[in-house]
Amino acid sequence: MGRPPILPKKKKDGWYIEVRNKGAKSGLILIRDSYEAMMQAARQYQTTKDIILLGEHRNGKRVEDSMKQEKQKEKAAAKTKKIKA
Repeated sequence: MGRPPILPKKKKDGWYIEVRNKGAKSGLILIRDSYEAMMQAARQYQTTKDIILLGEHRNGKRVEDSMKQEKQKEKAAAKTKKIKA
């Protein structure tokens, strides 16, 4: 028998923040239910840690990434309309 395949972990819905020790390459990822709770956690840790805001995730994907993809599709559709006209 072979080794089982490893799938990437799916992210839960919520706001993500990464907290690292100063100068470290990796850290802990914290999940908060709301934007306000995420910002409160960032303020709490900012004096002693490095903070990286990862943004909102829904359905295992980053919300901002999906918005960028939709805009790119709209631009591509607009270009094809101009070409046909």
